[in-house]
Amino acid sequence: MGGTGRCLRGLYPPEIRIAFVLDNFSPHLTTKKDSRVGDWAAANNVELAYTPTNSSWLNRIEAQFTALRYFTLDSTDHATHKKQGSMIRHYIIRRNQHAADERLREVVAKANVA
Repeated sequence: MGGTGRCLRGLYPPEIRIAFVLDNFSPHLTTKKDSRVGDWAAANNVELAYTPTNSSWLNRIEAQFTALRYFTLDSTDHATHKKQGSMIRHYIIRRNQHAADERLREVVAKANVA
């Protein structure tokens, strides 16, 4: 499992079961062909929860990505991936500092259909 999985697992005691919600993005489905991720999940009390095909909206984080795209990527033409990454990082910092921002909440509410 990548560093993110280990990092998230380390935030909670091992006896607390956590779930990673995964859409049907092809790399997420490799557990059917390659057991390493599934083996890691089983050994670390982690459930891999897949959303049904064409139902990524069931994943509550998707609405946050909609807001991120709206505020950082729509109608832009970044000269480099580094600049684009910088815009995304600045958005996340601002979003965390202004969680009650009404404009942001409206975008998230529109995308949050579940």
